[in-house]
Amino acid sequence: MKPFGYVAARDAQHAVALLAEHGAAAKILAGGTDLLVELKHAAHNPEVIVDISRLDELKNIAIADDGLHIGALATHGAIMQSTVIRDMFPALVEAAHSIGALQTRNLGTLGGNLMTCVPSMDSGPTLIALEASVTVANSAGRRQMPLADLFVGPRKTSLKPGELLVGIVIPKRNLGKPAAFQKFGLRKGQALALVNAAAAFWVDDGKDAFKAPCIALGAVAPTVIRAPKAEAFLAGRKISAEAMAEAGRIAATEAKPISDFRASAEYRRDLIAVLVKRALAS
Repeated sequence: MKPFGYVAARDAQHAVALLAEHGAAAKILAGGTDLLVELKHAAHNPEVIVDISRLDELKNIAIADDGLHIGALATHGAIMQSTVIRDMFPALVEAAHSIGALQTRNLGTLGGNLMTCVPSMDSGPTLIALEASVTVANSAGRRQMPLADLFVGPRKTSLKPGELLVGIVIPKRNLGKPAAFQKFGLRKGQALALVNAAAAFWVDDGKDAFKAPCIALGAVAPTVIRAPKAEAFLAGRKISAEAMAEAGRIAATEAKPISDFRASAEYRRDLIAVLVKRALAS
């Protein structure tokens, strides 16, 4: 590990100013569960660490006029303990509970998990199924974009040097939307997902049909992805076990899984079909 500078940001504005000053030479310290490991092994060490871990303004979880706001520094443990999230989106609690061990959940942040951009992340699929957006701060102000647009590839985001992820927003139209998260790993605890999946839809009561279905998949492509063909198949269709199973089969054709030492691509496609069906049924 090479020597580096350290600055504790006073607030989000100060953090953005520090990032603008140091650009690509800076790294953000939030929970540190990923960064501290990276510092031991990275070929290119940062020149300066910008510590934002004490910024309470980025730890909020609250309902606003435009939807549910979750600060980028909200920990997985805080998400699990939030009465708002437990009541409205238990799938987010389930996803948070599947991340690492207790110590990791108490330190690791939602924003940090998203910014790692690993395809197997557990926080991404449910948020994408709920059509979440992210708020990004830079020297010019703040902007919002769909969460899916944050992911470019493994460990690569669309953020430019000098930009900071400050929050996640689930839009007002999806508040309370039924959603479910499913994960399959090689063991029950502290496991990377071979496949994870999330689904969300409203029930058209008059027709007992799927309304506004969304399906998201992780660990089956370079980034977390949607399954638009499976969603289109379900939209307006009468709810049934057969429809859910067929949506799972369609979703499996939309993914691009790889074969590695943990599982073959063929096995992952089988898992997609099963987990999508389970998520829809849940």
